[in-house]
Amino acid sequence: MKAAILTDLSKCIGCGACVLACGETNGLPASDPPAKLSATAWTTVRKQRGVNIRQHCMHCLDPACASVCPVKALQKTPDGPVVYDASRCIGCRYCMLACPFGIPKYEWDSALPRVQKCVMCYESRIEKGLQPACTSVCPTGATKFGNRDDLIVEAEQRIADHPDRYVDHIYGLTEAGGTSVLFISPIPFAKLGFKTDVRDEPYPKLTWDVLSKIPNIVSVGGVLMFGIYWVINRKIMMEKLARGADESNVLVDSTTDEGDRK
Repeated sequence: MKAAILTDLSKCIGCGACVLACGETNGLPASDPPAKLSATAWTTVRKQRGVNIRQHCMHCLDPACASVCPVKALQKTPDGPVVYDASRCIGCRYCMLACPFGIPKYEWDSALPRVQKCVMCYESRIEKGLQPACTSVCPTGATKFGNRDDLIVEAEQRIADHPDRYVDHIYGLTEAGGTSVLFISPIPFAKLGFKTDVRDEPYPKLTWDVLSKIPNIVSVGGVLMFGIYWVINRKIMMEKLARGADESNVLVDSTTDEGDRK
């Protein structure tokens, strides 16, 4: 099965149950449904033109974020979701620049920042035979989990059965080469703030077409990334050593004071 999510915007009531379920499952701060994605909000619900619009990672079939990551911190699983391994990440943020949908967010306020985004509950639920937290709590069935091919057939059928209710387009069917998150809508997607200038061609191919014409970028980029990785880790190590030294000085001072009193 190629895991996917279909969201029918005509059915979304904006309750925010998907946002709360996502936060609880992934250990994110509890809050009212945010209007924008952030490092602590992996899915959002906003309202535009009277339509409640859910946003989260599109989980591209051929993800640009994973293709530009020099350390494979982001990877496309065989089941569909694009997952993230924070232990590999060197903080280059190339994924943020590469994503045509502007999804990955950075923990700017963290001492050890990570890139954050929806991972479709891959390890916590899908691998255990469960559906993602967001789709499991939707009270109206607006957001549905299933096999991508089956969801496409269902979306096409809904559009065919109710041409007066939906625009004749499945968003995510071809955008960026196709995605594992699909949308159908009663209003043209451009009017709802969806990125409609996204190419149908997979973005990694476009990236490689550019890099292949400038071969030095690959080698120089690799060296640069190693340098960034070394600098970041050295800084972390020095901060730890500095904290250790401060604690040792405090210990020495308190020992000396105690000796003086005696």
